[in-house]
Amino acid sequence: MLSSTVLLAAGADLPEPVAPGWQLVVAALAGIAVIVVAITLAKVHPFLALVGGGATVGIVAGESIPTVLDSFTSGFGSTAAGVGILIALGAMFAKLLADSGGADEIVDTIVGHASPRMLPWAMALVGAVIGLPMFFEIGLVLLMPVIYLVARRSGLGLIPVGIPALAGLSAMHGFVPPHPGPLVAIDALGADLGLTLALGVAVAIPTIIVSGPLFATVAGKWVQVEAPHTFDVDPDDGPATRRPSFAITMFSVLLPVVLMLGKALVEIFIDDEDQVLRRVLDILGTPLIALLIAVVVAMFTLGRGSGMDRQTISRCTGAALPAIAGILLIVSAGGGFKQVLVDTGIGTLLADWATGANVPVLVLAWVLAALIRLATGSATVATITASSLMLGLVDTLGSGEISLVVLAIGAGSVFLSHVNDAGFWLVKEYFGMSVGQTFKTWSMMETLLSVSGLVVVVLLGLVI
Repeated sequence: MLSSTVLLAAGADLPEPVAPGWQLVVAALAGIAVIVVAITLAKVHPFLALVGGGATVGIVAGESIPTVLDSFTSGFGSTAAGVGILIALGAMFAKLLADSGGADEIVDTIVGHASPRMLPWAMALVGAVIGLPMFFEIGLVLLMPVIYLVARRSGLGLIPVGIPALAGLSAMHGFVPPHPGPLVAIDALGADLGLTLALGVAVAIPTIIVSGPLFATVAGKWVQVEAPHTFDVDPDDGPATRRPSFAITMFSVLLPVVLMLGKALVEIFIDDEDQVLRRVLDILGTPLIALLIAVVVAMFTLGRGSGMDRQTISRCTGAALPAIAGILLIVSAGGGFKQVLVDTGIGTLLADWATGANVPVLVLAWVLAALIRLATGSATVATITASSLMLGLVDTLGSGEISLVVLAIGAGSVFLSHVNDAGFWLVKEYFGMSVGQTFKTWSMMETLLSVSGLVVVVLLGLVI
């Protein structure tokens, strides 16, 4: 789910397979096995395990070591460039939110207006709202202080509170424009934007309910994780003397959301690229600029607004960076592993196999996206590639049916996040879980979201 801009620029053309199909399948399974065994049994650091897994895939697939290294470093670099600065800025913002007391204000407001039984539902709503215009990774970083504090204050644990928020974020990423995946599929297949947006929300709501609050009650019994103290206030930093108000805090949190949403809307509704409003919002709504603006604004609204002086604000933002260094390396290594899979042509091979199957068009769209997602670990690559493969199959379909094909692809694109998905490692590290616990919670949630999304799409297909 990372490096969406890079992937969009690359387009839907995946490399041709470099070896026979059986050899590529063996290579992929061997690489995944190396990662899982190294981390779970040998207790190797995930960064090293991902490097070893990427090397295994390339070598078993028959590629030379220099070629494998080029693929891995390319994926590592593009992932780090795509999300590294964003995660750093998001961590700074999150630390300001926590140290100023703003996160406490949000938590107290949520807890004060929701019973413990309703908190998972409230977190699902928050995740969906934040995730509407925002990339999953950015939304996760911004929400983590709130998730941690709600989990501790409510006594529910991290999973019952965090999983619903993740479901809201992920569903928006897969189903609803203006996220890049759905927008590319809409453009490629000639779907109606407004109709797809409406149907996307209709599909997202039940899937979030099933994979979020309902699944969280079960997952919370499987895996019990206490919220870490990553974003807790350090007494030596001179904690805030007063809290910013709830309105000011929500303004600060939603500012980057509004900027990015504004950029997406003007790109949809204003065709003239030279129009002043579009040019301004194109700049301000770029994720990097939007988060940078949010951090600067938060220094005043949250930092100075809570009584911090300049030195305290400086220490606060600086203290956010060491905690995310390991996360950045692991997420970037996940991008490197994914790129090796992409460059060997495994995703292309699986897409060709699925295209030859005689299955209903909505199911085929889902299967194509799901197989490419499994092979590459990227929801955006899965969406782009599956959309291009479905082009010849939607010519005779009506507008509503084409929109449902877009949503079926979106559902397949979030299927079973595992070790080749950088998002898997991001969730694992932020939630402080083992690989096995991440499979039982995050991976299961993504699978349930994907399958339930397909079910809702198929049901809508019966009446559209």
